[in-house]
Amino acid sequence: MANSVANPGDSLPALGRRALQSFERTGRATLFLLRVLRSIPSVLLRPWLIVQQLYSVGVLTIVIVLVAGAFVGMVLGLQGYNILVRFNSEASLGTFVGLTLVRELGPVVTALLFAGRAGSALTAELGLMKATEQFPALEMMAVDPYKRVLAPRLLAGFISMPFLAGIFSAVGILGGYVIGVDLLGVDAGTFWSQMQKAVDFDEDLMTGFWKSLAFGFAATWIALFEGYDSVPTSEGVGRATTQSVVHASLAVLGLNFILTAFLLETNT
Repeated sequence: MANSVANPGDSLPALGRRALQSFERTGRATLFLLRVLRSIPSVLLRPWLIVQQLYSVGVLTIVIVLVAGAFVGMVLGLQGYNILVRFNSEASLGTFVGLTLVRELGPVVTALLFAGRAGSALTAELGLMKATEQFPALEMMAVDPYKRVLAPRLLAGFISMPFLAGIFSAVGILGGYVIGVDLLGVDAGTFWSQMQKAVDFDEDLMTGFWKSLAFGFAATWIALFEGYDSVPTSEGVGRATTQSVVHASLAVLGLNFILTAFLLETNT
């Protein structure tokens, strides 16, 4: 009778192969990024390419950002009031909503939405271009796909993310105001004055700004690489799209911890 129990020694070579494959893929992703970055100066001379991608990855993502921001702000208003009222501190609801959105939830949730909507679309688009051999066709016509296709999309994601995060935070604050002031009876003047005193431009607004820049860069880079490196089949494109969303989401969450620790240390 054949032995159905796997040999424990077989797992070590498999683990080593996976580790080497991960390092090799990380290296290819880094070289891919460096080549895209070298193509950016030539793209700046053709700004219409960037404008087209700003519409695709930025403008078309605004609707989901608006809806999500409103609901997140309303939830923060409800939860914040229920917590603060226990300590007779419901007047600090504006501070709670403002700081939570500007420093953390605004950039993070926007980046996750961006990875799910714009990132997956970028990966699927590039994967389809690879499956239909459009990249070799561009090279045959002496058109560099890094300058014509990839660099404008990286710049568009990098530029649009801070604006989307700002929209998310602003709509979220309005949602928290509606719940806190109109529904739960918090004084409107207190809501805004407490927020104005607590939210600092350098420590809070700029923290969210730097985070959104980093998230936009990382999420767009991952989406572009997954699409460009995908297997040129329908199954390969679908797998790359899934990996793009998963990897970008994990990268955003990991970067959020690193940047939070760094910025808190810098501001103290």
